Amino acid sequence: MDYFTGVRRNETLEIGELLKAAKPGQNVRVNGAVHTIRDMGNVAFVILRKREGLIQSVYEKGIADFDLKEIKEASVIEIEGRLEENGKAPGGIEIRMEKLKILSEPSDERLPLAISKWKLNTSLEAKLNYRAIALRNIRERAKFCIQEGLTRAFRDFLYGQGFTEIHTPKIGARGAEGGANIFRLDYFHRPAVLAQSPQFYKQMMVGVFDRVFETAPVFRAEKHNTKRHLNEYTSLDFEMGYIDGFEDIMAMETGYLQYAMELLERDYKKELKILDVALPDVTRIPAVKFSEIKELVSEKYGHQMRNPFDLEPEEELLIGRYAKEEWDSDFVFVTHYPSKKRPFYAMDDPEDRRYTLSFDLLFKGMEITTGGQRIHDYRRLAEKMEARGMSEEGMGDYLDTFRHGMPPHGGLGIGLERLTMKLIGEDNVRETTLFPRDLSRLEP
Repeated sequence: MDYFTGVRRNETLEIGELLKAAKPGQNVRVNGAVHTIRDMGNVAFVILRKREGLIQSVYEKGIADFDLKEIKEASVIEIEGRLEENGKAPGGIEIRMEKLKILSEPSDERLPLAISKWKLNTSLEAKLNYRAIALRNIRERAKFCIQEGLTRAFRDFLYGQGFTEIHTPKIGARGAEGGANIFRLDYFHRPAVLAQSPQFYKQMMVGVFDRVFETAPVFRAEKHNTKRHLNEYTSLDFEMGYIDGFEDIMAMETGYLQYAMELLERDYKKELKILDVALPDVTRIPAVKFSEIKELVSEKYGHQMRNPFDLEPEEELLIGRYAKEEWDSDFVFVTHYPSKKRPFYAMDDPEDRRYTLSFDLLFKGMEITTGGQRIHDYRRLAEKMEARGMSEEGMGDYLDTFRHGMPPHGGLGIGLERLTMKLIGEDNVRETTLFPRDLSRLEP
């Protein structure tokens, strides 16, 4: 009979443990993947890749009890040896190899990509075709460490603000946003769709928990083939009740961004340095009305407005440029979007019902967030649906929630991949998507 009493303590050490607890001259045991081998003759440098980064080990004939030829790049090995200080090595330490244990070896002699180079000098297509290999490159991997930090900050910050994390279904009877961009499927001989957003469910849960959030995939069947669109992306969603106005939603997002930048600066310094990222100042974020910023951009840059009800990508870029030049901000909230371009549940502006109490957040000229105040009164919700010629079919459970009373509420959805992309200075959202799904890519 065996009993398990908790996490096992391994004899092998991680990089952080070597830096904190181990002392020069101490014999240590480390495992990892062989990132690269630099053979200098009698001496060779074997660089191991670990979850925390790289660690250098040194092979010397006469000291190690094995032959260097036993080690291949991409092998997974365990080594024992003496820890030493070396200011030129990653982390300032290295291990003088004495013993070797091979845990696994690659069946192919050569990797499809030169992952040991500082930067992968290959096409995006090649990186995506060999995604799991490409991400072994230190710079490529760092992008997703930053993305982890943004997600971690979202959770930590909202927990601190009294939010409850929820998990909503991704298969439903109908889409929350409407329109044609819906993936339809057969669900045991019944029509179903993949969720465009968790909108209906998170609104329903405001009546239960007051404040809720979710980090999960959403699906859009849009036939776009641009650098900014995906057919599946990760949305950071929250919804909060008992708000005084949609300004509370923008203030909460500003608080999240401030928390996220502080966390990245504190816990992800190494990745920020690898990617040469300068974090934006989020001390304050300007907010300007949709119609006003359209005119300001048109006047300053001579841009002719073609769509009075929405922002085109070119306009978003100009608005981002304007915000930087006029307000020294990489972010800008664009508020009061036209009602006809917002979903039926968006609260209309009581002062001018052509517009809504909603917003987009632009970051360096790209929309990364859509949010706003929702209609919480059943009668007003039903009236707006009727005015738009909408049927209540398939929305009975959602509408019943409002029949039984709901607090004033609102929320938003942040595109995680876009936020990461703009933060680290990439120009294609696929660079910051682990396994992109678009018009042409369904694997890996």
